[in-house]
This record gives sequence, C-alpha cells and structure tokens, in this order.
Amino acid sequence: MAASATDIVLDVPAPDFLLPATDGKTYALRDVAAPSGTVIVFICNHCPYVKAVIGRLVADARALMAEGVGFAAISSNDAASYPEDSFDKMKAFAEAHAFPFPYLHDESQTVARAYGAVCTPDFFGYDQALRLKYRGRLDEGRTSPPPANARRELVEAMRAVAAGRRIPFEPIPSIGCSIKWKG
Repeated sequence: MAASATDIVLDVPAPDFLLPATDGKTYALRDVAAPSGTVIVFICNHCPYVKAVIGRLVADARALMAEGVGFAAISSNDAASYPEDSFDKMKAFAEAHAFPFPYLHDESQTVARAYGAVCTPDFFGYDQALRLKYRGRLDEGRTSPPPANARRELVEAMRAVAAGRRIPFEPIPSIGCSIKWKG
C-alpha cells in the first residue's frame, strides 16, 4: 500500500544514529554528514517505488556527493516478514546498484521512528547544521520514469540548501511503500 508523509516539520535537528552498514562498518550521523549538507533516505530492497528510482537515486547521490553533500540510505523494514529486505540481501542490493554511499540497517526500527519516516523511498535533506530543510521526493517519477523535462527535485533542493538559499519550489512529499513495521 502506498504511503506518503503528511505532517512535515522543517528546521528540526537530524536524529543521531549508530547503525551497521553493508560495507562492514558502523556509521553515526557525523560519519555521513558533510559540509554542504546531508541526505538521509529510507529505502528497502523489495519496494517497486525504490526499484523504479534506484538508478536515478544513485546517479543523483553521486552528483550531490561530488558537490560536498553527505548521503546515506537506511533500511528499516521488518526482514522477518519481508526476507528480501534482510541484511544479506541489502549487501547484494547495494553491490548490484554500486551504491557510492553507506547502506545502513535499522533492525530495531528506532531510527526510522526518530526521523518520522513513513515510506520507501523517503528523503530527508539537512543543512550544514543538520537541520531539516527538505522533505520531499527524488523527482516526479513513481514506478515509471519521470517526463524528460522533469526537475531533479532532490538535487535542486540540496544545491539550494548548500548555497544557503531557499528551495526554489514547494517540495512534494515522497510516495512509496509503507515502512514494514514489526509486530
């Protein structure tokens, strides 16, 4: 079932975390934060919305990271009910799509709850002080590609955030599969 964030509150601080990643390391927020801003995106392996955008997500992450924006993805889904979202499958997914960023496992789901994540994908863009400035979507594509002339919403928003400017459009919440909560 599709879900989307409804109560978006900007300018709140990014919750800290300490999570294992598919590369064998453990990351805290400070390890992925960068001088020009930071993107935290909640994704999973099985979601058709994530599968549809993953190529563009990786490309846009590479572009933003090259401009000094930190980036990390977090999977918080209940892997017992959704085995395709297990940590081992996360490793394979990250490798198959050549993630240039850490792919973190939130097995307890406490990080997703702290962020208020509701769907996959769910994008959170923070400024240099790690205050939320963008909560929106990657672009207007859903389970099919966006139109050829579509704006790269996450990229444009984070470039504005990095420059200390206001985002030049009204963000539209991401839509995707609901996070699969335990019990």
